[in-house]
Amino acid sequence: MPLGPSELILRSDQSIYHLALHPGDLADTVFLVGDPARVPLVSRHFDTVELTKTNREFVTHTGTLTGKRISVLSTGMGAGNIDIALNEIDALFNIDFETREIQKELRSIRLIRLGTSGGIQRDLPLDSIVRTDWAIGFDGLLNFYDQSAAARTNMISSTSVINAFNAHVEQAKWMPECYAFAGDSGLMKQYDDPDIASGITTTQPGFYAPQQRMLRLNPRNPNLMHALETFRFGESQILNMEMETACIYGMAHLLGHQPLSISAILANRITGAFSKNPEQTINRLIETALSKFAT
Repeated sequence: MPLGPSELILRSDQSIYHLALHPGDLADTVFLVGDPARVPLVSRHFDTVELTKTNREFVTHTGTLTGKRISVLSTGMGAGNIDIALNEIDALFNIDFETREIQKELRSIRLIRLGTSGGIQRDLPLDSIVRTDWAIGFDGLLNFYDQSAAARTNMISSTSVINAFNAHVEQAKWMPECYAFAGDSGLMKQYDDPDIASGITTTQPGFYAPQQRMLRLNPRNPNLMHALETFRFGESQILNMEMETACIYGMAHLLGHQPLSISAILANRITGAFSKNPEQTINRLIETALSKFAT
């Protein structure tokens, strides 16, 4: 059955509504960044650039690197923007815009987030690079989706993570129900490196109180940071917190794509320290990620 005009929303040029992209504009590997200004910092390393498009906070560059087609796209910040970006990226690959029907043969693409985050382990150095093996979402986004399709991924393991997490962290009634998803095993292997730390990331619905920051307003749960810092799942611990990774992992798994998140640690939320040269750290994150893609 064709998707209605208020479900699959297309612009007058038949591009997807928010991203303003057409099918074929994206490569099978898409690097996701939050900041639109970070897109050219990634694409300047490409050998060629064939496409540049901008609409709102969504900036897209597609080109090639060492003979491989590659895209970088800015999502903006937070769960709401990830909801838009992931659905519309998937539509570009898996929905026929002419018939408005889902393709009979679905494509699976690689989605690699390059982000910034705050570390929550005292001994995790500033300017480290972290690979997210598991992401725990506090944002609530995935609770709006039917997750039965995720049974084909790793829901048993996800349930084990959440059960252990809920037993450790007291979930107040006012907090969204948490969820957990893993990164893609193939991409985790590709980005396995002694210079890249690996562990669990939490995704928060905001930058201030949800991440225990205080300016003029105090967090409602002042004990949350300690609970996150001390959580363990097997040999894994929560290394960092940010605002997008769990949403990307969850949406990607439900849609049948391959996600990974790699983050630069610009702040240590336990010691209160902040990077003295965040731009240099972000550039090193980009160069590290692209070098792994190119090999």
